[in-house]
Amino acid sequence: MRRIYKAGHRSWSAKNAKLPGKNTGDIMSPDKRSNVMSKIKCKNTNPERIIFSLLEEKNLIFQKHYKYLPGKPDIVFTEIKFAVFIDGDFWHGWRFPLWEHKLTEIWRLKIKTNRIRDMKNHSQLRKSGWKVLRIWEHQIEQSPDKCLVKIMKILDYMNSAIKHRNK
Repeated sequence: MRRIYKAGHRSWSAKNAKLPGKNTGDIMSPDKRSNVMSKIKCKNTNPERIIFSLLEEKNLIFQKHYKYLPGKPDIVFTEIKFAVFIDGDFWHGWRFPLWEHKLTEIWRLKIKTNRIRDMKNHSQLRKSGWKVLRIWEHQIEQSPDKCLVKIMKILDYMNSAIKHRNK
């Protein structure tokens, strides 16, 4: 099993308890923060590249960052209407209610808006007949192979459903 270790990896509070602490404000100047933020990628992130390579090892054909669907899913299997989103824990607010109190209002609003947009995109895709899977950054870091298994199970199910319908 592959495991990705990340330096300074955050630890999450157990049993859905709020994380201790409070907002201490930004420790960087606005110029420094702007410079740091400009370097953050939204496409081809490390977690995405890990999953892309695992899928390519299986010789699967898929689209990356498919701009013709709501939310531009990171991975799309167009023939069977299956979309995969690979979401960063911070930007997409994994367990957000546990740590939102630690953010400034600007960041809290930014992540809330991202979460609302994610739900809207998910809903639009489902209403259009798409199967949608969301994989979180920490899941890939903990076990990329388990994430691949999730994708493969859905692919197998979708492919068998199509074969059954065509009989």
